[in-house]
Amino acid sequence: MRKVMKEKIPEIVKKSHRELPHFSDGRVDYSDADKAPTVITFLKHENKFLLLKRSDKVRTYKNKWCVVAGYLDELKPVGEKALEEVKEETGIREDEISEIYSGESFMFEDENKTWISHPVLMELKEKPDVVLDWEHTEYKWVKERDLDKYISYHFLRGLKNLQTL
Repeated sequence: MRKVMKEKIPEIVKKSHRELPHFSDGRVDYSDADKAPTVITFLKHENKFLLLKRSDKVRTYKNKWCVVAGYLDELKPVGEKALEEVKEETGIREDEISEIYSGESFMFEDENKTWISHPVLMELKEKPDVVLDWEHTEYKWVKERDLDKYISYHFLRGLKNLQTL
């Protein structure tokens, strides 16, 4: 695990930005892409992780438990995108975070796409007030030993990548 904040922009993000279509706001549109880079962010307070139940309004993993996740669809470092996604999806601000770490990216295939996931772990100073956006319907704090009851193997792999560095 390494501390992260001012990292480089992953090459896959730069390539996607050059080669794929964009939404009107400038973000890369991965809808029809074979590969998509993402950031998956684990929020930890003491010995529990924040899990979010995805709504039926999202494109992938509808109604499934997940961690904060989002496409790397702008020319920004992983740490910066992770902070943006956390704020957007949970209302948790950067000043509520004590440490930020990143792990090695990894690939997996699911839902007709190859995902290149960049795992991030954020340790929280205190248990925050969570404010969900439209992407999620509920949340819960879960001990690490119980995570496999809620989230997929792919997300657990991201956490393992964080813990083995």
